[in-house]
Amino acid sequence: MANREIDFVLTWVDGADPEWQKEKYARMLKLGVISEADDRTERYRDWGILPYWFRGVEKFAPWVRTIHFVTYGHLPAWMNVNHPKLHIVNHSDYIPYKYLPTFNSHTIEWNFHKISGLSEKFVYFNDDMFLLKAVKPTDFFIDSKPVDMLALQPDVANADDSVMPYIYLNNAMVLAKYFDKRENMKKQPWAYFHPGYPLMYLVNNALEMAFPRFTGFYTVHGPAPLMKQTYETLWRLEPELLDHVCSHPFRHKEDVSQYVLREYEKLNQNFVPRNTKKFCRYYDLDAENSKLISMIEGQKCPVVCINDSNHSIPYDRVKNQLDTAFRQILPEKSSFEI
Repeated sequence: MANREIDFVLTWVDGADPEWQKEKYARMLKLGVISEADDRTERYRDWGILPYWFRGVEKFAPWVRTIHFVTYGHLPAWMNVNHPKLHIVNHSDYIPYKYLPTFNSHTIEWNFHKISGLSEKFVYFNDDMFLLKAVKPTDFFIDSKPVDMLALQPDVANADDSVMPYIYLNNAMVLAKYFDKRENMKKQPWAYFHPGYPLMYLVNNALEMAFPRFTGFYTVHGPAPLMKQTYETLWRLEPELLDHVCSHPFRHKEDVSQYVLREYEKLNQNFVPRNTKKFCRYYDLDAENSKLISMIEGQKCPVVCINDSNHSIPYDRVKNQLDTAFRQILPEKSSFEI
């Protein structure tokens, strides 16, 4: 029974919390990174739709054992903190003191395996990923193996982003230390050329055969099936690197992301291939969001990721659009709400 237990991990930040803002600014000032840190409003503003995440889980994934709600310390006013399936986790509960306070998602993510009571297999959700229809444990794990998609994609020299292109390359550099690209493709061709993959990624994987070394990986930005044993493996293999990453209070171009964990499992032949891009659809919020609203109201896919935009949009109007769409499919309060 224990082998079938799956937990969800959800991270959340209240960007409007004055104490959090004060501590973040003080940390930036101390490090002299006020002009360098990614401090955009879009990274932290609240759209008021988090209750729908819990409604979706209660309705569409009632089998989940525990939800580990990871937070700096603040909590939504509407949350039923005494819910038997809810485990509230402060950063200080599991992240080593020497890394705190942290405003770096990579530090938060690279220490999940230290959360007390976390199941061996768990699914990590950002707070912008919502269930729209029923999902099964086998959508995330089959025979104790994560369900995922192995897709190669070159890291792009994007001069508009001073951090993430480096992180994607850093990820590939770590993985290249432990896996030879051509040898890996020969060992598990089925993992690269699964017939259910999107045509674009089958073509990309075929084109990548011309290059002897890894150029980068495409990881679906959706719920991540992860395993504690993989965390322990990477921390054993790369203790200095991960300590360096976690020591950065803000995202840094020398970081590696938790995507390394997923790609390590895939290259290690420990996953079940599936078109996870079809399972989770990704949208950037914009002034007009007709396709996204139609996707939510029509429940056209199991999971949707709603990413905040990098440009100015009419916040109140878009917020109302999202609330109306989610309320249509999830009108009733969940037991996680007061």
